[in-house]
Amino acid sequence: MTFKHPRHILVTGGAGFIGSHVCDALLAEGHTVRCMDSLATSRQDNIAHLEGLPEFEFVESDIRSAADCARAAEGVEAVVHLAALGSVPRSIRDPLASHATNLTGFLNMLEAARFEGITRFIYASSSSVYGDSKELPKREAHIGRPLSPYAVTKVTNEVYAQLYTRLHGLDTMGLRFFNVFGERQDPEGPYAAAIPKFIQAFLKHKAPQIHGDGLQSRDFTYVGNVARVIAQALDVRDPRCVGEVFNVAYGARTTLMELVDVLRSELSAIEPAIAQVGVDFVAERAGDIRDSLADISKARELLGYAPTIDLRAGLRKAVPWYVKHWG
Repeated sequence: MTFKHPRHILVTGGAGFIGSHVCDALLAEGHTVRCMDSLATSRQDNIAHLEGLPEFEFVESDIRSAADCARAAEGVEAVVHLAALGSVPRSIRDPLASHATNLTGFLNMLEAARFEGITRFIYASSSSVYGDSKELPKREAHIGRPLSPYAVTKVTNEVYAQLYTRLHGLDTMGLRFFNVFGERQDPEGPYAAAIPKFIQAFLKHKAPQIHGDGLQSRDFTYVGNVARVIAQALDVRDPRCVGEVFNVAYGARTTLMELVDVLRSELSAIEPAIAQVGVDFVAERAGDIRDSLADISKARELLGYAPTIDLRAGLRKAVPWYVKHWG
């Protein structure tokens, strides 16, 4: 059963790649959105089209500050907590920064929600919690040992959220995102995700760099599918969902070499010379998992999640955006 009415919703990390799409989706459903973001790893350009709307408010503040979190939570009815410091390699290089944002910041938001009397708290977890587990597809009940400080923060987020559900009656739901991609995902910087980095390299007629042999696989998930399931999680009233975690993916496995072939095909239709660009293989990265594939049956059953946009369809949406903004 779902329960829909216009609500005032706080989206932390709302100026980020995923967060800005979530703001779009919630506003389209008639909600009022307060977007909280420090702009440390996001871009205000992502929400420029929303600023000035009466139903949208941007607050530049930091989840590492308990006071900022408390102010941002005032008067809202639900929280979508997406703010985090991403990247496995970054967390290995600087674990204290990941801890401060992803753990202290997460706890600050839980406390803000508790003291404000907010009941629904949706948060971003990660496929990184599966760690060294070799099981495929990945099922929510079976996780492995974490392979990075980033993964540790996400596992701990889930433990904290479930504790707040038991202790304080907070309706928490964690969404384990699998390799989300789409428009507005930043290709620049040392910790950029694979798809935007590969696209940017191709647009510069440079060989995209692959760590390892390229046969490692991922469950690439278009951001529009993610935004939709977050809206569904906000509305669902099935008590079996409370305190739970859900895989959010497409449910299909693609190797990095297959990904490169699809990208080369899509981009060479725009610039034929890209068809001749090769691949640069470099050493594997510490903390990376070998294969990733999600079982999404739990989210399908309890949240009504039904992803409609696969990898190729998602790239057909995303590639023109990258050509326009980064080409």
